[in-house]
Amino acid sequence: MLTSMRKKIYLSGPIMDECPRAAATWRERAIEALGRDFLLLDPMRRDFKDREVDSANEIVEFDLQDVRDADILLVNYNKPSIGTSMEVFYAAHDLGKFIVAFSPFPFQECSPWMVRYCTKILPTLESAAAYLKEHFVRRDLR
Repeated sequence: MLTSMRKKIYLSGPIMDECPRAAATWRERAIEALGRDFLLLDPMRRDFKDREVDSANEIVEFDLQDVRDADILLVNYNKPSIGTSMEVFYAAHDLGKFIVAFSPFPFQECSPWMVRYCTKILPTLESAAAYLKEHFVRRDLR
């Protein structure tokens, strides 16, 4: 597919309070599953260290710029995360973005805020990737 035709997806999910390998692994899997059809914005491409005073504002501003640049957010909702929640709220409430999340939590255990501001919550990354391909890839250009 032509690069200019591909929608951009921001990969939102826990980083700061997540095991670094776990934070990276799901993003690598998402890039593998979706990279052919979408441009993926991975916040971990930047080498900032959390909890360093001089990088805190940069981390937030770069992430918010990625959210603004994205057409869609793909959210790993595997645990409560302040940063992830803020990105979801900003993207949905302020920018009207389409947000697809995947979560191991049954509906009844999901935060009402995440339920309200995620457009769709699916049980796995694989089901979320299939949903994105089904609804956002132009079939005539594949």
